[in-house]
Amino acid sequence: MTTGLHVCRACDGLITDPADAVLVAHELGNSGPGWDVYAHRDHVDDVELIDSDLLRIWAVRRPAM
Repeated sequence: MTTGLHVCRACDGLITDPADAVLVAHELGNSGPGWDVYAHRDHVDDVELIDSDLLRIWAVRRPAM
């Protein structure tokens, strides 16, 4: 069995070593099962998991202080 190559969500670099690929999330698709999100082991803390659209909606609906 062969494994596919993954792209790091943090740096957009190709993860060539399968042992260095860390599954950080699963994003749902509109018409299908979605996809897994990977990052280099050293970049896991740099991955932003919040959806930018969700953040924008939350910021607009949040009451001003």
